[in-house]
Amino acid sequence: MELERVAADTGFPYLQAALAYSRPLLAEDDARAALFLRCWLRRRRRVADSRVPLRAAREAFDALGAGPWGERARQELRASGIASRRRIPETRDQLTPQELQIAGLAAEGLSNREIGQQLYISHRTVAYHLRRIFPKLGVTSRSQLHAAVLGMTEATG
Repeated sequence: MELERVAADTGFPYLQAALAYSRPLLAEDDARAALFLRCWLRRRRRVADSRVPLRAAREAFDALGAGPWGERARQELRASGIASRRRIPETRDQLTPQELQIAGLAAEGLSNREIGQQLYISHRTVAYHLRRIFPKLGVTSRSQLHAAVLGMTEATG
């Protein structure tokens, strides 16, 4: 935004303060606008009014996978006196969609060649993905894969 660049270039405190107060109105989406409004409330010593909406903003950003914005909401919560733990992604969140597919098919007992044929990829590509999947799921062999994938689906289903 033009005003932010000018404020950064000039370093005028008044301009930076005006920008900070106008951010809620200039934000591009509702979640960020809500976050800036809650930050403004907290800084105006209306801490109690800011806590519940800050929690909601943190949860919304986490659900959207917007890590930096979720961390910003956590910082604001900590500043308002509420402890807020860093979000630990679930195992399912750590796998790409293709890795999820491959893990599920491998857990069913399909070979790398069979998985490759189903997904129209090379069996070597399947092996590459499995090497990346195993540490993410905390397994060391295909025989452990079924239990790990079953645990993922039970946790989400």
